[in-house]
Order: sequence, then structure tokens, then C-alpha cells
Amino acid sequence: MIDWKKIDTVLLDMDGTLLDLNFDNHFWKEFVPLKFAEKQGLSPAVAKQQLEPRFKSMEGKLEWYCLDYWSEVLQLDIAGLKAEISGLITVLPHVAEFLEKLQRSTQKVLLVTNAHRGSLGIKMEKTCLQPFFDGIISSHDLGVPKEHAGFWGLLQQLEPFDKETTVLIDDSLAVLDSARQFGLSHLISVSKPDSKQPKKNTGGYPAIEDFRELMSGL
Repeated sequence: MIDWKKIDTVLLDMDGTLLDLNFDNHFWKEFVPLKFAEKQGLSPAVAKQQLEPRFKSMEGKLEWYCLDYWSEVLQLDIAGLKAEISGLITVLPHVAEFLEKLQRSTQKVLLVTNAHRGSLGIKMEKTCLQPFFDGIISSHDLGVPKEHAGFWGLLQQLEPFDKETTVLIDDSLAVLDSARQFGLSHLISVSKPDSKQPKKNTGGYPAIEDFRELMSGL
């Protein structure tokens, strides 16, 4: 799938790529509505009905990923709630093995995520993956989400990379599309970002189910 001899920089998404998206799906679809229902005196079903369109309207925007935004809008301590169920945060199969191989290679490895720094801190503390990366960049640092093509130019200014020798691995089709628009040559999707859900449509991008598929030649 990829000739590692031609790759100098590896850009890795976090949620749904390295970490099981089941945590985030459970958090936003079940746990937050439950806590919102308790606070507002609603049934969980009514809370979900109220929250789903509000969440949908913010998808692809920086605010969607901002814990401070949702804490203010919902009047809930979102970071605190994430910490409360942080035991559900898990690394996807064979990720650690892949990262260990990368660490022994010559490639520069960057974690590039839309996650808010509050969420990022909780997940790095829980998973202990931070030492594997040469740099960790949140889209909140740049003020633009990865779904916008402008993100990649800002990232390139911060962490110089060659479009021709860089690979991005991400589970979001919108993010892969924006990276392709920017001109990244090597793009790989993740077909099973949530361990509890069936494989997803990967939009025609080369795709992996787990990282064993990328270890050959690394």
C-alpha cells in the first residue's frame, strides 16, 4: 500500500485512527445527553432529540471539537465528564506496535488532531502514546479544523513537510478530501474507526482495517 522508502513525514489522526472512536461516539451520543437530561429535567430521549440537531449544525467547524464551547452552550463541564469515563478510552489494535516500528525508523511522526487540548491531555495521559510523536498539533492551535484545506498550509509553516513524501492516515473523509485538495500525495483511510461498529465507507481512498497492513517494509 505504501513504499516507506519514499516517506519522510507521517501525519497521524488520533480519534478513530489511533484511538477507538467508540469512546467519542458513546460520550457524545449517550453520556452527554444523559447528563444534559439530568441537568435540564428531561428524559434522555428528549435530550437526544434536542442535542442531535445542535451537534449536527457544528460538524466540520472548530467549535464542534471545542470543549470550552460545549461547556458554555450546554452548561456542563465537558472536560470533567470526559475524565469521568476516561476508562473507556482505548488504543485500536496493533497501533502501539506500528508506532514502535515508526519510532525506530527515520520518518518524522506528527500527531495531527482536531481534538481540543483538554481532550488531548486526557487521552495522552490515559494511553501513554505521547512519547511516540515528534510533535503534537491540535487544529485549535492553528484556528482552523482539518476539514479546511487552509489547515495544511498552516501546518506546513509550523512543521515543514514535503507534499510528495508525506503520508496522512485519517478516518475522516472530509479531512482526507481537504488534504487531497491541498496536494498531499499519500492518503490512507481507516475502515473500522469504531470497534463496536461495522466497517465504514472509505470513499475510494486506500484503506486499512488495522495497522498490521502498513507494517510491511517499515
